[in-house]
Amino acid sequence: MSFAIRSIAGPLPLAIAHRGGALLAPENSAEAFEQAKAVGAEIVETDVRLSADGALVCLHDADLQRIAGDPRLVAETALVELRAILPGLLTLDKAIAASAPLGLLLDVKLTDPSVLAHIFDVVAAAGASERALLGLRSLDLIAAARTLSSEIAILALVPDPQSCEQAKALGADWFRFWQGEATAERIAAARSLGLRTVIMVGQPRSAAEPGYPPFPVGRINARGIDRVLSLAPDAVMLDDPRLLLSARAVTALSSN
Repeated sequence: MSFAIRSIAGPLPLAIAHRGGALLAPENSAEAFEQAKAVGAEIVETDVRLSADGALVCLHDADLQRIAGDPRLVAETALVELRAILPGLLTLDKAIAASAPLGLLLDVKLTDPSVLAHIFDVVAAAGASERALLGLRSLDLIAAARTLSSEIAILALVPDPQSCEQAKALGADWFRFWQGEATAERIAAARSLGLRTVIMVGQPRSAAEPGYPPFPVGRINARGIDRVLSLAPDAVMLDDPRLLLSARAVTALSSN
């Protein structure tokens, strides 16, 4: 499969394997990407941070404590040291290669807009601009990214679920809603602006928040999947894409 993220077509909602498919294999790993491909996900998501020596690396946390028992910050650790601690660590160029030919969502965990040009250069050099989706966490970053490139599609990962209109005006193509804040009205409002929608399942914080499902980020149960499907988003991001793909297939069969 090869497609342009902006014009992606197929059965909806699309399955986005969160952290590459964190319940399929170690998160943000080439193995997870391969497993996501094998089960039928359309898009894999990975996180992007900077090492101390300026390498773009695919790590979710700001430090190495959770995944390696090491308290050092990623931003204060050189690439060679990161690789010694995490032999399977992917740099952005390796993640692009490992994800092909699927779509690739890059969750940029950085706030400095100066890093965007570096990301764009790596994506363009790999010929992956059409299948890349750039996830950005502020309206300012969306604006900065769009001044640099009109090619790469942008997903607004902004905290305010009511900022669709601002995100669209600044150049976003997609908008993320957390499962606990996703409603039919919000999905419809985003779609009326020409935005595609993504629902991120689970909790937005490590400590449970009222009104959200009782699962950590990326996790969901069958009841939750059924509700998410009823909202008809364009894509769903979850640790195990098989849950969505199975439910999607059942829904398709029942509608025929």
